[in-house]
Order: sequence, then C-alpha cells, then structure tokens
Amino acid sequence: MVEAYSGEMSSLQDYVETEAQAGPKESVGEATYRRIRNDILFGRLAPGEKLRLERMKDAYGASISTLRELLTRLTSEGIIVAEGLRGFQVAPISATDLREVADMRLLLECHGLKASLQNGELEWEGRVVAAHHKLSLLEKRMAEGDRSQTEMWKRYDREFHHALISACDSTALLETHASIYDKYLRYQMVAVIYRGDVAASEHRDLLQAALARDWPTAQAVLVRHVQASVEDTVAAGKVV
Repeated sequence: MVEAYSGEMSSLQDYVETEAQAGPKESVGEATYRRIRNDILFGRLAPGEKLRLERMKDAYGASISTLRELLTRLTSEGIIVAEGLRGFQVAPISATDLREVADMRLLLECHGLKASLQNGELEWEGRVVAAHHKLSLLEKRMAEGDRSQTEMWKRYDREFHHALISACDSTALLETHASIYDKYLRYQMVAVIYRGDVAASEHRDLLQAALARDWPTAQAVLVRHVQASVEDTVAAGKVV
C-alpha cells in the first residue's frame, strides 16, 4: 500500500539515494522521484499495483502535477506502465521478462568484468575486497536464519557486483548496467530467494578470480550465478 511508505526511508534507500545524487543537495521533486523509484525496486510498491495520485499525494508530500511528471519519467525507465487516461501502475513481472533482464545484465557485466580485471589496480582491489567482506557477513546472517536485514544484504550484493566492474573505464557501461541491475533487483526483492552457501561460494569464487585477474573464470562463475538465481526464482513460483 502507498500509505506505508510516507515515513522515514530505510538505510538501504538512504544508501541508494546518496550514491545516485549528483550533488550535495537535490530538489524536492528529485527526492520524491528517488523515493518512489526505491519503493518500486524494493517491493514496497508491488508489481501491478495501481498508483492512485490522490493517495500518493499524501504519502509522498507532492502535488498531483509533480507526481504525474515523476511517474511519466519512471515510465520511460520501464518500471511503471502508463494506462492512458486511467493513470499508472507498477510494471508487472514475468518469467520471460526476468530472463530477458538477466540476459542483458550478463551481457553488460561479463564485458565489464573482462575490462575491469584487465585494468584494475590496487584501489580497485581494495573496493572489491571491502565489498565482498560486507556481503559475506550478511550472507552468514542469512544462512543462520536472520531475515531482518534482507534489504541490506541486497545492498551489499549490488555493491560487490558494481565494485567488480568499476574499473572497466566505461561510464556508459556502468550507467546502463546500473539501470538493468535495478530491474533485476526488483525480481530479487519480490522473490527473496536466498540460495545459501551455493551463492556465497560463487561470490567467493568471483572474488578469487578477480584478484587473480582470471576474467574467463570470473565470467563463467557469473553466468552460473545469475542463471541459477533466475531458475530458482521461476521454480519457486514467484513469477510466471
């Protein structure tokens, strides 16, 4: 429900918004845009949910005209669907779309991995190791049955994969990958499939391949990692 998101933002939202900001401050409209976008990506606005402007006005503290402009902007990103005169709804999800998004993620991330592993220097290694350390701590908690920090877990998962390709020397690739990864993240948050030590082991393998500059192995592990996640999500019946 829209009303549930009018309070304080979660720590993960704070992280994503801070990371995406171009400067120290942003307009009220930009902040509202990021709140709505994050609520979609992290499943607080459910796939297929109708977005009633009157209710959103109270929840997000923005005018109807501003909301309409922001929702139109999000429509161009493919996470909201315009219904003509009937308004807007959160884009639905499907197994077909999940596979298409995953394929695009792999196309970009595999290319970025090769370039990053070839170019990365000491500071890049530091980012990768630090990101993996945080991710592994959350994976351990998840393995112990603690699901209270699911969003933080996905934050660190995103951070690790971004760190791996961060030395690819292509701003266009990084920006496009971030957009595709966010669409993939929406499926992960809806399904919340935790693959246990299998996924944690794949992350460790990715780390070792990265530090060894072994990009063919890193690409192979990544493909296995993403494809298994997709198939587990579909098999769980979360998307059809």
